[in-house]
Amino acid sequence: MKKLFAVVVLVASMTGLTNSAFSQKIGYINTEELIGAMPEAATATTQLQDYQTALQQQGNDYQTELQEKDSLFVRDSAKLTASAKELRRTALIELYQKVQGWQQVMQQKLQEKQQELLVPIRNKALENIKAVGKENAYAYVLDQNAVIVGPPGDDILPLVKKKLGIKEKEAAAKPAPGARPKP
Repeated sequence: MKKLFAVVVLVASMTGLTNSAFSQKIGYINTEELIGAMPEAATATTQLQDYQTALQQQGNDYQTELQEKDSLFVRDSAKLTASAKELRRTALIELYQKVQGWQQVMQQKLQEKQQELLVPIRNKALENIKAVGKENAYAYVLDQNAVIVGPPGDDILPLVKKKLGIKEKEAAAKPAPGARPKP
């Protein structure tokens, strides 16, 4: 009798846990769409483009400097001593290597600047997603772009946009491509 009672209690507790797990609310959000709608993102994009333009100009300046110094070297090489030629040739080689490596340096600097500008925006978005999830009793909030198959849930993007004070546009009211429809 005790064994039967233990089995009944075990089955009842497992059924209760299973039912409570399935009754939890699940929400989905497209974080990239949210971040793209934030005014801070537009400002960061503009700043990043300006920074990229400045870096490209600096690369162009290095290229111009290399061309000018190379022309001077070719023009003046007949008048220079062997040691002066060697010094200028070494300087030209260093400048040439700097020009050649500039693209890689530029990409690294752009990535660093992008991180600097976008991390605070992403953090703000995630904080607000968590707050909306908590306020609306969501047990799970998943990123739409990361879930291929999942249980039905609610799109909480409009709730988070509202919390951030982002106005819904009529064009944005259409479901995003790849949006998970509510069954």
